[in-house]
Amino acid sequence: MGKLNWRASAVFALCVASAITLPAQTLKIVHNFDGVDGELPHAGLLEAADGNLYGTTAGEGANRHGGTVFKITNSTLTTLYNFCSKPACADGKDPHAALIQSTGGDLYGTTYMGGANKLGTIFKITTEGRLTTLYSFCSRDGCTDGSYPEGPLVQAADGDFYGTTSGGGANISSGTVFRITPAGALTTLYSFCSQSGCADGISPESGLIRATDGDFYGTTVTGGANCREGCGTVFKVTSTGALTTLYSFCSQSGCTDGATPVAGLVQASNGNFYGTTQNGGGKALGTIFEITPGGTLTTLYRFCTQTGCPDGSYPNGGLLMAPEGNLYGTTGFGGACALPSGCGTLFKMTQSGTLTTLYKFCSQNECTDGETPEVPLVHGADGTLYGTTNVGGAVIGGCSSGNGCGTIFSLSGL
Repeated sequence: MGKLNWRASAVFALCVASAITLPAQTLKIVHNFDGVDGELPHAGLLEAADGNLYGTTAGEGANRHGGTVFKITNSTLTTLYNFCSKPACADGKDPHAALIQSTGGDLYGTTYMGGANKLGTIFKITTEGRLTTLYSFCSRDGCTDGSYPEGPLVQAADGDFYGTTSGGGANISSGTVFRITPAGALTTLYSFCSQSGCADGISPESGLIRATDGDFYGTTVTGGANCREGCGTVFKVTSTGALTTLYSFCSQSGCTDGATPVAGLVQASNGNFYGTTQNGGGKALGTIFEITPGGTLTTLYRFCTQTGCPDGSYPNGGLLMAPEGNLYGTTGFGGACALPSGCGTLFKMTQSGTLTTLYKFCSQNECTDGETPEVPLVHGADGTLYGTTNVGGAVIGGCSSGNGCGTIFSLSGL
């Protein structure tokens, strides 16, 4: 199903460690999911124009395993929608991606599964919770329109939305890039594995970003010039579907340049892009990289530089470019407990590659402070960072994972 926690959920463990926040910073649990209001918040949060935080959970809710859309107002969570509210989950199921807010004020997102064909949807939802399914994937023979969308959408200046699917397409379920109008008319712009040996990449699991040059940039988890399985790419694609592969990972011996970029990219004021790889980097435990629009890649940081990976490992969540120019992110594993346990970290990194670990999860007994954050952070208007952990938290019972239903947290004092 894409992310590391889905591939290897059995490795989650309860961890106990000493306090590790830096003196000026405070981590607060804003909400503990309990299953009834959802579990496994697999996506990052959105701070909308009304000042509230909005997000999704991939599991549970009122309709078992369907997932939810929620709103956080002053630390109070309101469930706006429970997926699988329609027979056979025709309204969608299992949302993996963060929501975005359109220029019109409504929220848009994707579900990984469900829909008329059980292979994912695109939906619109108002801030009051009225949901409209705009498109069900695999509506064309052979799923040439795509399947299993995992990344968020992005709205372009033309008002249309652009995104990716991790499966489907014209080439043996290798994924697609698509455009969809606000009314729900979908156009497949590109099908991956269109080149010999899938040198153009396979399976984009993250969304696209619209760069300052007007084109879209993203990553594929596998494929590329150096191997069909693993590796991965960074690509550019125009609004008409012309795709250019900027970089193929594992171009260096031992994949020291990184491999398997699960997360998407962010663009800095210097015009360059920053991202993470889940694997590679010497110990195969992930990297942070910088890449120019022309495709020149620099590996800025390799995780697990010390025994036990106190700096974290498997940075699946992607990066946040904060207003002051620093990058913030998460690792899903490492930190307060050594591999193969979960735990995870929050970190800050300068654009030149100096990394500071801000917090190590599972620093409280039985991981009541959360475990395995694998999503991008959001920088609130109040200067606080907000995010979610897949599992952990104070509620253990009623959760399918057995390691807590997950949390929403804030980190202040930056």
